[in-house]
This record gives sequence, C-alpha cells and structure tokens, in this order.
Amino acid sequence: MKKSNTWRRSLAPSRLDLRRLILALTIASALIPFINTFYAGYLVQRQQLIDTTLEGHHAYATKLAKSTDDFLQSALQQLAYSAQLMASHMKEPGYLTQEAHRLRLQTKSFNSVTIIDPTGYVLATSPETLQIKGKTLQSAGVVETLTKRGPVVSQPYLSTAGNYIVFISQPIFSTDGQYLGAVGGSVYLKEDNILDTLLGSHFYQDGTYVYVVDKNKHIIYHPDSQRVGDRVINNDVINSVIKGESGAATVFNSKGVEMLAGYAIIPVAGWGIVAQRPKATTLAPLNKLMRAVLYKTLPIALVMLVVIWWSARRIASPLRQLANGAHDMDKPETAQNIQAVKSWYFESHELKKAMLKGLNRLQRNITKLREDVNTDPLTGLGNRRHLEAAVTAFQTQELSFSVIAIDIDHFKRINDSFGHDTGDEVLTQLAHTMREVSRVGDVACRVGGEEFLLLLPNTPLDAAANAAERLRQLVEDMALADVGHITISLGVAHWPDSDMDIKAVFQQADAMLYAAKRSGRNRVMVSEAGSMPHKT
Repeated sequence: MKKSNTWRRSLAPSRLDLRRLILALTIASALIPFINTFYAGYLVQRQQLIDTTLEGHHAYATKLAKSTDDFLQSALQQLAYSAQLMASHMKEPGYLTQEAHRLRLQTKSFNSVTIIDPTGYVLATSPETLQIKGKTLQSAGVVETLTKRGPVVSQPYLSTAGNYIVFISQPIFSTDGQYLGAVGGSVYLKEDNILDTLLGSHFYQDGTYVYVVDKNKHIIYHPDSQRVGDRVINNDVINSVIKGESGAATVFNSKGVEMLAGYAIIPVAGWGIVAQRPKATTLAPLNKLMRAVLYKTLPIALVMLVVIWWSARRIASPLRQLANGAHDMDKPETAQNIQAVKSWYFESHELKKAMLKGLNRLQRNITKLREDVNTDPLTGLGNRRHLEAAVTAFQTQELSFSVIAIDIDHFKRINDSFGHDTGDEVLTQLAHTMREVSRVGDVACRVGGEEFLLLLPNTPLDAAANAAERLRQLVEDMALADVGHITISLGVAHWPDSDMDIKAVFQQADAMLYAAKRSGRNRVMVSEAGSMPHKT
C-alpha cells in the first residue's frame, strides 16, 4: 500500500494543475489583446505621422521652389531693364562699368556682373578684380547666352576665373533689332550667394535640410558647401524632380539614412528643390510617447497579474483540498477535512470581479489611445482624422452642413516676434473661443499650423456667416498677454447649397478664406450658390 501511494505522488508533478492552467489562460487573454491593440495603435499613428511629414515637406519644397523661381524671374527682369538702358551706350566703357556696378550692388542678387559683345569680348565687369575685362570668354554659360540670344539661366559650370557658377543673362538689342551682346549676372555656388539667403535659413539641427539640383543631377545648393557640384545618382527623388515632377517619397540619402522627402520643380531653370528629414527623427516623438504609455500601463498590468495569481490560487485551493481528501478516503479525519473546504463559488465570483476590473482599466487605456489618434494634442480640438469621420457621418445621414475655414492673420509674425510658446498660446485661446461659439454637435478641428475648420450641421449659409462673424468679433475683442489683440480671416461655404461635391465645398471655403485675406484680412467671405463670394 505504501508503494502504491509513492507511485501516485511521483506522477503528480508531471500533470498541469488547475492553478497554473487558469493563470496561463488568463494572462494570455489579457496580454494578447493589449499587445495587439498597443501595436496596432502605434502603427496607425506612425503611418499618419509619416504621411503628414511627407505632405508638409512637399508643400514646403513647393513654397521654396516658388520663391526661388520668383527670384530668378526678378533677376531676369532686372537684367532686361538694364539691357534696354545700355543699348545706346555700348561704346561708352565708363557708363557700362557704372551700370555693372549698379546691378551687382543694388540688390546683391549677383556675385558678379559681366557685359559682353556678340563675340564674347568682355566690355565691362563688376567687381573689376576678376581681371577678365578685355578678354574673350568661351565658358559654357557665355556660349549658351551668345547662341540663344535670349534670356538664359545656365546650368552650373566652372568659369574662366575658376568659380563654380550659374550665369543669368539677357540679350542687348539696338532699337533697330541689331544684336549688340549681353549682360549677365553670376551666382557663385561655392561662396556666399543669394541661394544661401533664400534657402540657408531652412537647415535645422535635427537633420532637416534643403538642397537644389540642376537638370544633370548636380547639386547647386546644399547646407554642406562641400557637396556643391557633386552629381547624385541612384536617387529616386532626384530622378523624379529632374523629369519635372513634384511630390513626396521615402528615400535613402548618400549616407544611407532613410529620409522623408518632398520635392518640387523650379520652372524657369528646370532645377529641383528637395526638402527632407530623417525618418528616425520624425518618428522619435511618437516612439517616446508610446514608451511613456507603456511605462504608465505596466504598473497597472503588474497589479492585475498579482490579482490574477491570487484569484487562481483561491479557485484552485478548494479543488486541491478535495483532491487530497479523495486520496485519503480511508482515513478517519477525511470527512471532517472535506466538510471544512469552503465553496469555490465565492472565489469564482472574486476572480470575475478582479478580471473585470483589470479589463476595465485596459479598455480605458485603449479608449484614451483612440482619442489621442483623433485629437490635436495642443488645442484639444479634432484633427484631420476626426474631421473625415464627421464628414463621412454627415454624408451617410444626408445631413447638410456649413463649413467655416479659419486662419490667424499674420501668425508667422507672432511666432517670429514672441516665440513659438506664445504662438501655441494664441492657438489654444482661439480653440477655446471656437468652443464657446460652437453648439452641441458642431465639429471644431485644427487642420494645420494656424488653420482651423468649423462644421455646423443643419445650419444654412446665412446662419453660418453670422456665426463666423460672431467668432471673428470675439477674437478681435480678445486680449492676449504679450501679443495684445489678434484677428482672423474666415471663409464660409455650404453643402450642398455651394456645391454637391463635398471636396469642392471645402475648396470653396478655403477660396473664400484667401479672398478674405486678399481683401484686407479680419473679415468673413461667404460662398453663395454658384460659388459667388459674399463679404460680411
């Protein structure tokens, strides 16, 4: 008999007892959904951040391309005007030298100015230290200028004086149409130049930078002046931009760093501008946020695990006692021991309460995570995702609504004068005022830096215009520390009265907003049926 009992005890450790089974299943059922939700939330926010950064860099590159194109057009216009003045003075060296000096010093658009005759012979130059006056130039830019006999923005080349330059020129014609030569300004790409002024302030220590390439993939401008003149190959962004395309893409730079890049073409020269930022730098704030969420969730998870372990022991304890009693049926005290075992129903109820408590905490964390995805962290208003969900709901319910597009006037001036912290306070105060004029059911969103939208369901166009005017007046009367008073410009449109296409309605609201800015700011412009603006 003793041998038999020993045999039964030797088999016991190899079997999975109920306490461990409950503990394992409960932990798995709690952790797997949590990990899945946490990871899914991270992926959603990560993609949204990447998409937003790509969109922002595309818009930024487009803006810089427009500024650079405007400069080149302005430079050509300056040269064209000077060419008209010089047409009747081509045999007056003193006048030509004086005009060359004026062109170089008046706007600082050019590092040097050269005036040549139809053979490339230099009639005048500024500065005169170049020592090319009286020489005949055969450089690529001069040859292109003399060949075209029209406005030229050359591709980069090495000049006679040994400078890596871009030559911008205009032809000189007499009143009877005779070609007399050309006047041109040079931009020294490896020295301080106008491109540094236009683009140099856009380099940041976090790895964001802007660079310019020509049609032949040579770098014209780069924050690292040593890169100027390099030819870049195997870069999809540069391949696209030299084809005249604009857009955004993920690309690896020459150092193998994965970048989020936006690119745009400079039409007058055929150059491309690329604005890019390391992907790792872009995602760093999100990774920090997710780590903070994880660290704050772990203590609750640990407490939950302790409760689960304790509850599992309470559930298993009665069954274990009963099992032990079954092994000792032949002992006189077995009946008393079984009688003393507490009912397992009470412990089961306690475990249920503990699990519900833990799941409730987890659900609250999930809900908060979902709210963060749809909420602008600075103002507490909805973001673009929240806006899209609201528009979809209105469209599904066939619920008409008005759109108010809002933009803070001269917001860049506020940031530049008082700092970004003050700018953030202005954005927060505007968001607070928007909530004050909003009804239950209205949707207030921040969709850009200083750009906001207000959706008013079941609100006709005239009522929305009144609401916009009331908001404009409240903001104008609002006193802010340091800044004083600010103003906003607003554009109003209605779906479906302004247009049956919802996207077109938002575009009309934006158009009215910019019409308000063009009309002097601090006003409301309303898009009526047929897209005709109405001023309030």
